Amino acid sequence: MKTVFVTVGTTNFDELIATVTGSEAVQALKARGYDRLVLQVGRGSLLPTADNCPRVTLEAFRFKDSIAEDIQQADLVISHAGAGSCLETLGAGKPLLVVVNDKLMDNHQLELARQLHMDSHLLYCTCSTLTETLRTMDLSVLQPFSPGQPKTFANFLDKALGVQ
Repeated sequence: MKTVFVTVGTTNFDELIATVTGSEAVQALKARGYDRLVLQVGRGSLLPTADNCPRVTLEAFRFKDSIAEDIQQADLVISHAGAGSCLETLGAGKPLLVVVNDKLMDNHQLELARQLHMDSHLLYCTCSTLTETLRTMDLSVLQPFSPGQPKTFANFLDKALGVQ
């Protein structure tokens, strides 16, 4: 079973959960061979069930002590643009599609996602472009990210956030 793990961290990002479980996004995932969807929905009001998504195996939960195992078992991670979620996924060497919440004010997450994308570590989109991104994404272009060097990562964050 090819698994997609979706995480919104501790936030409320119902728009992402609704979009990724919508029929068009599910159809795009199925066309790429993904047949299992694991959702970490955080503080959101949506908690989809298998009835909402009959074409894939669906699991959903709010929070766990650790999502490391979910990330490890995933063939693709779709995440909000939180630095923690991005770094944990990239550190695990998993392909990552970041969905930026364009409803947030002062969106430093966009800068982080954009910089990681420019360095070929992830793909990113918004909810409105998610389905098209799922249809056209090429995961083979992604390069491993090794955050093992704290100074390198600090320099990277400064560059991403325009602090230099």
